[in-house]
Amino acid sequence: MPMTLSVIVPVYNEENTIRELVSRVEKVGLADEIVLVDDGSKDGTPAILRELAKAKHIRLIEHERNRGKGAAVRTGIEAAAMDLILIQDADLEYDPRDYPALLKPIEEGQADVVYGSRFLGAARRPILFWNMVANRLLTLMTNILYNNILTDMETGYKLFRAEIIKNIPIHANSFDFEPEITAKLLKRKVRIFEVPITFNPRDYTEGKKIGIKDAFQAVWTLLKYRFVD
Repeated sequence: MPMTLSVIVPVYNEENTIRELVSRVEKVGLADEIVLVDDGSKDGTPAILRELAKAKHIRLIEHERNRGKGAAVRTGIEAAAMDLILIQDADLEYDPRDYPALLKPIEEGQADVVYGSRFLGAARRPILFWNMVANRLLTLMTNILYNNILTDMETGYKLFRAEIIKNIPIHANSFDFEPEITAKLLKRKVRIFEVPITFNPRDYTEGKKIGIKDAFQAVWTLLKYRFVD
């Protein structure tokens, strides 16, 4: 029996991209539900989301104030109702046409969690050198601390069996979600599989939100969860 898929979309001030993102997810035809979590947007995003949520396969949850990406993801995970849960950023950096590749290792029984890696050779837009360096260093740190060989710990494309992710306590409210969940998955010896994905990163003039302070937060998170749970 085919497994069902929830796509969680944390959204904050994405009025220029959210319609197109939802359209791309729908065109792939694999999502049984789309869970939109508005994290206190201040632009025209809430009105667009309410319009999109009129479709029966789209659910909308609204935070009264901005709490951070991690908090929005946690809200989405709690609300998701399908067998599999995929996190999808709203900014068009990640392409939903990669869904089949992400789903395949779980469908074939090889994995319980799949990471879409930006560093396994698929097409990508070549910008933001120092962001790439930071991502590589954080991944290296993850591998040293947790004895693994991941290529992209910070990827925004993570797919989980629902029973796995729903039973791991997560405390992150910001971009520290990625290192926290990775640390806890690796400590629990959960089967993780990586697949190559395409990547079209935004720069800061286009609205990219992650910055240097998030890298330091990730370092602290990796160190903390190496020794506590």
